[in-house]
Amino acid sequence: MSVTEGTLSQRIRSEVEDLIRSGAWAPGRKVPSEAELMARFGCSRMTVNKAMSALADEGLIVRRRRAGSFVARPRVHSTVLDIPDIQAQILTRGEAYRFDLLDRRRRKARAGDADEIALAAGGALLALRGLHVAGDRPFALEDRLISLTAVPEAAELDFAEESPGAWLLHHVPWTEAENRISAVSADAAVADLLALDAGAALLAVERRTWRAGQPVTWVRQLFPGEAYDLVARFGPAR
Repeated sequence: MSVTEGTLSQRIRSEVEDLIRSGAWAPGRKVPSEAELMARFGCSRMTVNKAMSALADEGLIVRRRRAGSFVARPRVHSTVLDIPDIQAQILTRGEAYRFDLLDRRRRKARAGDADEIALAAGGALLALRGLHVAGDRPFALEDRLISLTAVPEAAELDFAEESPGAWLLHHVPWTEAENRISAVSADAAVADLLALDAGAALLAVERRTWRAGQPVTWVRQLFPGEAYDLVARFGPAR
C-alpha cells in the first residue's frame, strides 16, 4: 500500500470512528458499504478494507458476511460470580427490552437424564425457550427449565411482562449457583433466531441455582460473541 493509500485508510478510519464515538452513528446503524466508501474517498477496496478491519479490531463495528458492517452495540459486562438480570442490564444502558417467548411446555424429566431428574425432584418441569431482544436486535437465546416442585407458582405465569430470569431473581431467592461458560458456534437454527451467520461465534452460559439445597432452575443462554462478556476480579487463595 502506498503512502497515499495509507493516509486515506487512516482518514476513513478516523472519520468513521468520530461519527461512532460522537453518537452521530447509533449502535446497530448500518455502515456505508465498501463500494460506497470507495466512491466517496476515491480509493481502492483494499484501502477501505484496511480501515474497516481496524475499526472491527477496536470493537467499534461488527462485520457480518453478506449483511455488511454495523456500528457495534456496547457490550454488557456481567460478573462471573453473580446472576445477571439481562432485562435490567439492557434497560440500564438505554435500550428498549422485550422477551419473546418462543415455546412453553410442562413436562416430566427425561428418563436417564440425572440432572433433569434431580431438578424435577419428583415433580414436573416447566420448559421455556425465549429470545431476549435489545432495541431491534436479538440479544440472547435462552432455554430454561424451572422446577415446579420448588416454584409451583411458575406454572401459572405467561412471562409476557417479565422474563423468566428476572421474575426468578425478584421472587425466588437463591442460595447457591453454578456457572459453566464455553464458546460454541451457531448452528443454522440458532443463527437464524439470533440474526447471525451460521457458524458465528457464541458465548454459552449454563447456570444452575439452588435454594437451601433444593434445585430451582437450569438455564442455557447463547449470546453473540460481540455483545456480551463476563468479568471476574479476585485475589490469591489464602
